[in-house]
Amino acid sequence: MFTFADVNRQSAKAPNALSGKDDLRIAATRSADSLYGGFAVWRFIKKISPLPCLALALALAGCDQEMRDQPRHEPLEASSFFEDGRASRAQVPGTVPRGHLHADGHLHAGKVAGRPVETLPFAVERSDLERGRERYQIFCAPCHDAVGTGNGMVVQRGFRSPESFHTPRLREQPVGYLFEVITQGMGAMPSYADLIPPQDRWRIVAFLRALQLSRHAPAADLPEEDRRRLEDVE
Repeated sequence: MFTFADVNRQSAKAPNALSGKDDLRIAATRSADSLYGGFAVWRFIKKISPLPCLALALALAGCDQEMRDQPRHEPLEASSFFEDGRASRAQVPGTVPRGHLHADGHLHAGKVAGRPVETLPFAVERSDLERGRERYQIFCAPCHDAVGTGNGMVVQRGFRSPESFHTPRLREQPVGYLFEVITQGMGAMPSYADLIPPQDRWRIVAFLRALQLSRHAPAADLPEEDRRRLEDVE
């Protein structure tokens, strides 16, 4: 029986007597021997020819994934299967998409029993105010400006000026009203419900309250150090 060892001995004894074709086969068998170590691999290498390989490659190239071409309906396409002739089906009555239940009216609508709430739905930390300030600078300041007086950059370029947050009317509004305006929009202001999640809308409202307080805080409510600074200015 002709084995890999025989090939190796022949190449070691008479290396000059082998042709280039033999060198190629011997190198292939040595690689196969190191990987598989069986005579069947050598016999396969001896018998293989380019034509079957070419035919196999062409056959594989001609294969296609039939699943991607299976019968199906595109969105909003007509269909004779359903009585209304539409392939796209309406939402089943009484169902709610996952993650959109919004059962907490205080958090998601800013209302309880149909009335705007007077309090925020969670305790406000300093990190919430910082987050609210950041969101305010991104979404609100272009119109309302950095301190809420309604003189943002787009207003300076001709856009309609919004009401200042420091007017008595807005200072007296409950926080639920401010949340609802951010959610639903009002006048020239569009809705931001698709851009700002409810938690961040409440953080913006908390920052707005801080802005309003900064303009109208009684001196007696300030820390002692700040009161001394005010006295020095006066």
